[in-house]
Amino acid sequence: MSNEEKIKGPASYFPSIEKKYGKPIQHWLDLVQKSKGLKHMEIVNKLKAEHEMGHGHANAIVAYALAADKK
Repeated sequence: MSNEEKIKGPASYFPSIEKKYGKPIQHWLDLVQKSKGLKHMEIVNKLKAEHEMGHGHANAIVAYALAADKK
């Protein structure tokens, strides 16, 4: 087993999101920040509709961004 700690939670999706959609995670986090005032699922649905993102990927980005805002 590696000495590195395995990434858990929403961030575990980040490598596959970057690979599939060709944009860095910061791009998606910035889009979430521009959607402040919307509810979690409203932002998820926006990412899905406007960027053809899968539900799991959109949900992971929104969950991560909103959790970071609470810190």
